[in-house]
Amino acid sequence: MLHGISLSKAQSPSTQEERGRMNKIPYASAIGSIMYAMLCTRPYFSYALSMTSRYNSDPGERHWIAVKNILKYLRRTKEMFLVCGGEEELVVRGYTDASFQSDKDDSRSQSGYVFCLNGGAFVTELAVVPSIADPVELYCDNNGAIAQAKEPRSHQRSKHILRHFHLIREIVDRGDMKICRIPTDENLADPLTKPLIQRKHEAHTRSLGIRDMPDWL
Repeated sequence: MLHGISLSKAQSPSTQEERGRMNKIPYASAIGSIMYAMLCTRPYFSYALSMTSRYNSDPGERHWIAVKNILKYLRRTKEMFLVCGGEEELVVRGYTDASFQSDKDDSRSQSGYVFCLNGGAFVTELAVVPSIADPVELYCDNNGAIAQAKEPRSHQRSKHILRHFHLIREIVDRGDMKICRIPTDENLADPLTKPLIQRKHEAHTRSLGIRDMPDWL
């Protein structure tokens, strides 16, 4: 999604005439097409999909413009595909990021994570395999979150965090995962939580394993 774009319920139709016009537009079908692309080869589309799909029941003109821009981008980049490979060993690395109160409607925060297998990205739930020789590296750009994951003691300012959110500590203690600091500009989960300027977007998509077919062949 384009950098600087902001969507909200306030942009839903305000008149019956506008709502009638939007009812003739295949908004939900377009969202389904974006979801298909996201699940198959474009994992970094998850943020754009999350932002546009929440207005499925009452989309407005601004929402539809955002969806059309995503579809135009897909058409321009139809020869780009997801590549796994380039590393001698089969390595899994994870990246996580979160934005603070980015939802204009209810001030909720947006979080996302991406795992790369041998240089190619996939977004899914992480199933920890007890027999792995080395811990999976999870990269994060938030020092506070890293401290909470590594430090077993309860801090005065973090007592509001519920115990079931501390599962990550148990995973770290077992040695199944290693939390690592990474600069924000190198965090591959960044496009899952916010729109990025073109330069950062292109750098992240390449790091996620997205390649252009003419360059690959």
